[in-house]
Amino acid sequence: MIKTVIFDLGKVIVPFDFARGYRALEPHCPHAAEVIPARIGSTDLVTRFETGLVEPDVFFREFSELLGLGISYDRFCEIWTSIFLPHTLIPESLLEGLHKRYRLLLLSNTNAIHFPMVRRTYPLLRHFDDYILSHEVRALKPSPRIYQAAIARAECAAHECFFTDDIPAYVEGAKSAGMDAVQFLSCGQLEDELRARGIRWV
Repeated sequence: MIKTVIFDLGKVIVPFDFARGYRALEPHCPHAAEVIPARIGSTDLVTRFETGLVEPDVFFREFSELLGLGISYDRFCEIWTSIFLPHTLIPESLLEGLHKRYRLLLLSNTNAIHFPMVRRTYPLLRHFDDYILSHEVRALKPSPRIYQAAIARAECAAHECFFTDDIPAYVEGAKSAGMDAVQFLSCGQLEDELRARGIRWV
């Protein structure tokens, strides 16, 4: 029987579009929006940030040097968090109903700039009992370490946890850790998966 339900954040609960951020950065640096991802991807800076190895101010400084940015830290944070879109992919009623019946956890690869903003912007996240965040655990999905951290906070056995994520490799990582896990494709599909397991929210 499932006792804990675990959700990924990005593209499961909250939609995002990195291109929005790249377009917003373009006027502040000498690089076109379409080449910014390659410049960022040529380093391990984002990985280090999302595993908590660098603090936000250090990330900002290194990021600014990488792109030749000429903006303040506060303006950078506004742009860096502009990737998130206003309407969630699942209704608050789903999380609220699950929280009344199960332990509810969030498991996310994220960072110390994005997550505080996401919590402020999306009130439905208040229904979670706990957050397992890569920059706090110092491990990214699909590392076994982040799933073990989630299982420890689930307060039940791994096979009593249900997890959903939009990225197949992260679903497989959860399965390898002993969880019941499925790829998120849509709210309707997720609801069908929950019903098939006897997981109720209404």
